Amino acid sequence: MATSPHTLSSRLLTGSVGGCVWYLERRAVQGSPHRVSRLFRNVNSQWVTVQHLSFLKRMYVTQLHRGLSQRVKPKPEPAVSPFLEHSSSGQARAEVDELPSLSVPRLPLSQKPNEELIELEAASMVDGSLDIPKETKEEKQWKEMKLHADDLPGILARLSKIKLTALVVSTTSAGFALAPGPFDWPCFLLASLGTGLASCAANSINQFFEVPFDSNMNRTKNRPLVRGQISPLLAVSFATCCAVPGVALLTWGVNPLTGALGVFNIFLYTCCYTPLKRISIANTWVGAVVGAIPPVMGWTAATGSLDAGALLLGGILYSWQFPHFNALSWGLREDYSRGGYCMMSVTHPALCRRVALRHCLALIALSTAAPVLDITTWAFPVISLPINLYISYLGFRFYVDADRRSSRKLFFCSLWHLPLLLLLMLTCKQRPGQEEAKGEAPS
Repeated sequence: MATSPHTLSSRLLTGSVGGCVWYLERRAVQGSPHRVSRLFRNVNSQWVTVQHLSFLKRMYVTQLHRGLSQRVKPKPEPAVSPFLEHSSSGQARAEVDELPSLSVPRLPLSQKPNEELIELEAASMVDGSLDIPKETKEEKQWKEMKLHADDLPGILARLSKIKLTALVVSTTSAGFALAPGPFDWPCFLLASLGTGLASCAANSINQFFEVPFDSNMNRTKNRPLVRGQISPLLAVSFATCCAVPGVALLTWGVNPLTGALGVFNIFLYTCCYTPLKRISIANTWVGAVVGAIPPVMGWTAATGSLDAGALLLGGILYSWQFPHFNALSWGLREDYSRGGYCMMSVTHPALCRRVALRHCLALIALSTAAPVLDITTWAFPVISLPINLYISYLGFRFYVDADRRSSRKLFFCSLWHLPLLLLLMLTCKQRPGQEEAKGEAPS
């Protein structure tokens, strides 16, 4: 074990001398930590002094250069553009001086701005710089459209769906022409005019009820009532002025049966079909009945009776409307959904395609039944078979493919199929002389 220095010295020296030496050594050993700490304290105090000196030096430099201000270097002049190189400097300076300068109102920084001055300046800035945006905002606001006398016929034609009305009148004329008996021109004109007026009234009332729903559909958002081109009161007045003389012409000018069918068709279209469009898919079947009544009205106008021939014509129009409308509604599914209409193409797409194909095939059977009921000759089912097979083929493609392309082909085929089919029926109509010859042949 190592011995400490004071024990070693105390062993070498004895007596009073050894005791003094031992005391001094002990003091030296005990005081060494205090000296080391005092040394570090002195060093720290010296470091603080150096920091103070550096701070004072910086303060002195700052106070000495207080009067000096920072100077901004001037911006270099822009380079002369190529098109000004050939022109004189005076001419270029004159062109620059002609540019109008914009003065921006400034407020002094040292004074407190006055509230009235701020309001006047804000008003002047608004009047001077915001005139154009204010006009554009007023232009964007809704304004009531003024009705001009020159535009009224076109507006009323769109209100009454003049193309649909023309189709209704044509089917009524076909029913009148296909009916047996002599062709009565005054009765034909009265029946056609009365049916057209009834159709205009029904279509106008239909648009009157469907304004909030038509505004959500791209196909119907430009209708007159939706755009405000005509007032609802004028639309209802126009429908009344069409319905009353139309029904009167059919009732007293033709016969009461035809007038009753006209009233029933207006009621069925406006009070049954129109509200059902937002309730049930049964609206398609009700709408098909509405479209099947006009040829029946033409038949009753000529004969005054409701017999098998009238029902056959109504059945042909009834079946034709399913491939026609179902194909049309297939491409308008998004529109019908936005409008809130309950259509087969939206809620039951498979049923929509199946019903269209079913009634395409039904047209073949109905065409075959025409000579059996002595409406046409047997040549009619033969010559009408190609167009009936073609529309059935398109109906089958629509049922299988279920896309917009097949539905569009079926829809456009239906547009020319019905007029051609009615024209073929008219050319193959059973004449009175043919019936007598058929009756005399067995004898």
